[in-house]
Amino acid sequence: MFVLGIDPGLSTTGYGLVETSRGGMRAVTVGVIRTDPADPIALRLAELETDLVGILGEYQIDEAAIETVFVNQNRQSAMSVLRASGVVLMALGRSRIPVTEYTPSQVKASLSGYGGADKQQMQRMVQSRLNLPALPRPADAADALAIAMCHSQTLGMTRAVERAQ
Repeated sequence: MFVLGIDPGLSTTGYGLVETSRGGMRAVTVGVIRTDPADPIALRLAELETDLVGILGEYQIDEAAIETVFVNQNRQSAMSVLRASGVVLMALGRSRIPVTEYTPSQVKASLSGYGGADKQQMQRMVQSRLNLPALPRPADAADALAIAMCHSQTLGMTRAVERAQ
């Protein structure tokens, strides 16, 4: 099964595709989509959609997972992430790829057993579990891999419970 994880953002959107099989998990591709902060927001959102649709068309993707928007004190930043999330969800919907949303603490708890793990701990966990030669960078790409891994694990547990019933 191929699961695409996405960490949405207007400036940088991370993506990571993980394949899960009986042999475990492996990273298929990982990267970021960047937009120029000097460009108008409408153009940046259009570029995000175009690049993401290209990725969706390039790989066989069974499911997707996206990190939910965490609204903190910075409303402007939250608004940018919300806009990017909408574009991501729209592209996945148009491609008929089922998508699940996870909070940052759900992703952290799924991989590390602790919902308060820091970015460095998460990068090391992703590197270790996927047998990567180096820490995945930038952080947005590492987060996207973690989101994909979280969803793969959740699907695996759900299916195991269904088989047992």
